[in-house]
Amino acid sequence: MDGPDTRPRGRRPAGQETRGAVLAAAREEFAARGYAGTSVRGVARRAGVDPGSVRHWFTDKGELFVASVLPSGVEPAVFVAGVVGDGIDGLGERLLTAVLGVWDRDGGVAFRGAFSGLTTDDAGPREVAAFLSREVFARVVDVLDRPDATLRVSLVASQVVGVLVARHLMRVEPLASLPGEDVVALVAPTLQRYLTA
Repeated sequence: MDGPDTRPRGRRPAGQETRGAVLAAAREEFAARGYAGTSVRGVARRAGVDPGSVRHWFTDKGELFVASVLPSGVEPAVFVAGVVGDGIDGLGERLLTAVLGVWDRDGGVAFRGAFSGLTTDDAGPREVAAFLSREVFARVVDVLDRPDATLRVSLVASQVVGVLVARHLMRVEPLASLPGEDVVALVAPTLQRYLTA
C-alpha cells in the first residue's frame, strides 16, 4: 500500500494558479466534448474548483472558450496594442506577423485543437469571431477612422482567417510549410491594400 495521500484537500485558492488550472481544464473539456457539450460546471469539476471561481475569471462559457483557444501566455490586450500602436502604416504586416507569431509557435497544434473538432452549427467559432471583432478588429477600425473602415477590416479578417485555416487545418501546401516571414511577405501587401487603397 502506498503512503498517505498528501494532495491538498478542498478547493483551490482563487489566484493565477487557479486561472491556469481552469484554462487547462477548459481545453480538455472543449477538446473532449466540443463547445455545445461543455459546461462551466464541468470545467470547474475537472479543474477542482467551484463554478464561482471559473466565473470570477471568465464571465461566461464564450469568454472561457476564447481564452482556452489562445496559446498560453497570449494576452489579447497586449497583442492588440502591439499591432495597432504604430498607426496605419505597416498595419497589415504587423497584424499578420503577430497572428502567425501566436498560431505558428507550436506548428498550429493549438489552432487545430481549437477548431478542428467544431461543427458548423457549434457556437464556438461564433464566440471566437465575436471576440476577434470586439477585441481586435474593432481597434483596427478605430485606427482607420474612415466611413468604410468596417468593410475594409472585414476583408482583412477574411484573409487572415483564410491563411490560418489553409495553413493549419487544411494544411494546403506549400502554404502550410512556408516560413512565416515568407507568408507575411506574400500576404501583407494585400492586407495593407484592403486597409489603405
